[in-house]
Amino acid sequence: MEQGKCIIFSAPSGAGKTTIVRHLLNKPELNLEFSISATTRPPRKIEREGKDYIYMSVEEFQRLIQEDAFVEWEEVYKDQFYGTLKQEISRIWESGKHVIFDVDVQGGVNLKKTFGDSALAIFVEPPSLGVLESRLLDRATENRESVKRRMDKAASEIQFADQFDYLLLNDELTEALQRAEERVKQFLEE
Repeated sequence: MEQGKCIIFSAPSGAGKTTIVRHLLNKPELNLEFSISATTRPPRKIEREGKDYIYMSVEEFQRLIQEDAFVEWEEVYKDQFYGTLKQEISRIWESGKHVIFDVDVQGGVNLKKTFGDSALAIFVEPPSLGVLESRLLDRATENRESVKRRMDKAASEIQFADQFDYLLLNDELTEALQRAEERVKQFLEE
């Protein structure tokens, strides 16, 4: 199997990485396909099985860990596992496309270590933690306790930004989308 390239987008929750990834997936000339992560958390109202995530029980996820079925995985919160299945990467490369990831910061660091120079790791940086908190509250998918937990995590995640190849400040969405598109295109042409 020929290995393609990987584009990794990571950021604290609410920084805009999913919006940027969706934009790039709508650019057919980039030849990207989304890597669907596995998770044990319940789906949000707008999410669909097999499109946004592969949802599974904690027991099933732990069995797959034992079977070495993941490229990377992490227990982000107690009993909330996230991971990238090896079979998902193989499926995308076998179709002749490049993989694009939308993962948390630790997952991004782990994927970059795994794929090395075959991967471009982009850290999406929010303008400030205050703006990040406003974005999380505005999406109305989280309760106050969940937003606080995500904000506490965001403060530590920002410390990992220097382990990424490219920092993308998302202060003005249109500009951030353009910069992301340019950098990804440049990497894929290398």
